[in-house]
Amino acid sequence: QVKLVESGGGVVHAGGSLRLSCIASGLEFSGYAMSWYRQAPGKKRELVAGLRRADGDIEYGDAVKGRFTIDRDDAQNTVYLQMNLLKPDDTAVYYCHAWNYGPLIYWGQGTQGTVSE
Repeated sequence: QVKLVESGGGVVHAGGSLRLSCIASGLEFSGYAMSWYRQAPGKKRELVAGLRRADGDIEYGDAVKGRFTIDRDDAQNTVYLQMNLLKPDDTAVYYCHAWNYGPLIYWGQGTQGTVSE
């Protein structure tokens, strides 16, 4: 059974930082592209950052470029999202996403990140 378990969400003031983690189990982690998405109330789910493979292609959403960093540790089956210079508009539920470059896609349950003024 595949599981993606996010952690690290919380409440911070604007300008602060959070570091999200997603631990994967039940899959061949190194063979998956790992990404972070987010969904704010009343808005569509959007890509935050994607990392195709360790030391591979990285993609960031326009709203987070220069502030967020994605990385992964294949030995620990973990993908991270370092979020700096947070803004109230970054408030959302953050989801971990795994894709095997084929038909298999998995989502985590999400972790809430809230940025206050």
